[in-house]
Amino acid sequence: MTTQNSAEVRLIASTRNWIEGSAVQQLEKTASLPGMRLAVGLPDLHPGKGSPIGAAFAVEGWLYPTLVGNDIGCGVGLWRTELSSRAIKRDHWAERLRGLEEPWDGAVAEFLSSRGLEPSGFERSLGTIGGGNHFAELQAVVSVTNVEQCAALGVAPDAVYLCVHSGSRGFGEAILREHVGTHGAGGLPVGSSEAEHYLTRHEQARRWAAANREVIATRILERLRTRGTLLLDVCHNHVEPRDVLGAPCWIHRKGAAPSTGGPVVIPGSRGALTYLVLPTEPNVQSAFSLAHGAGRKWSRSDSRARLEKRFSAKDLARTELGSQVICEDRDLLYEEAPQAYKNITVVIDDLVKAGLAGILAVLKPIVTYKVRR
Repeated sequence: MTTQNSAEVRLIASTRNWIEGSAVQQLEKTASLPGMRLAVGLPDLHPGKGSPIGAAFAVEGWLYPTLVGNDIGCGVGLWRTELSSRAIKRDHWAERLRGLEEPWDGAVAEFLSSRGLEPSGFERSLGTIGGGNHFAELQAVVSVTNVEQCAALGVAPDAVYLCVHSGSRGFGEAILREHVGTHGAGGLPVGSSEAEHYLTRHEQARRWAAANREVIATRILERLRTRGTLLLDVCHNHVEPRDVLGAPCWIHRKGAAPSTGGPVVIPGSRGALTYLVLPTEPNVQSAFSLAHGAGRKWSRSDSRARLEKRFSAKDLARTELGSQVICEDRDLLYEEAPQAYKNITVVIDDLVKAGLAGILAVLKPIVTYKVRR
């Protein structure tokens, strides 16, 4: 379908998937923005603030910071630890995960400098997970579908893995606030000084977010008294230039992983499986993008209202898969409950059936860390 702006709108989801009508309406409305060439809703599409999450947009001649959002650089990193899944010590590992909300006591300035980053003013947040749906999770392999590709990536069937989902913390939010304070929700003409300023700040936040995930992993690995090897780190909130439909465009991703950079980790909820997938023939049909997770089924307020009468906090601290959840923020515990999210298996199946990705391996949660008080 097309809008009055002649932008193509595409929804990649089966009838088995849970897609809210309001999310589709947001997708169509966003497709009417000046310069929009293509708007793609991925299988994890759900409503956001103004524009949907789980979507990718190809725009010619304009940059729209609000389509990237306030958590620039948010993404998922995966580390292989030296712990063995044949000797899972769930309670012992969970007990060791403490003090992760405090500022990192490492050499912050030196660390940032070694990554080509200057101080941003948000150094006290470096190495902290943050709120919302961010988490760090110990995982074990359930199955390997592509042995050769997994071996090339460094996936060993009997290892324990650390999956970290976090972003640029307050840094990205400050960048968006600066834009909205001057331009509202409006766009920036590509090539203008304002657009170049945003792109410079955007790149800093994107790299800062990757550094943040690295420090989070470092802190957790130290507490578990093990070492880790980074297998991949994929950002799902950002912009990048790419030719689309014969025109030079900027792909805006908000909760969408690029399909052009190799394997991607797509986690479900804290009580669901995580999928390691390999994009197949990245193309314009999906705006060169994949889903980034399961996507919300209920809003946070709806989740609390629906679940508080059915489950105690103790109930939600253990999942149906037997994993342990560390979340000492009661509201967050209910807001991020597995029931609040769509079925990750359906999301992945939609990607596979659309010819966008193939499954490399499936992992299950052991311990999910969100916050302690």
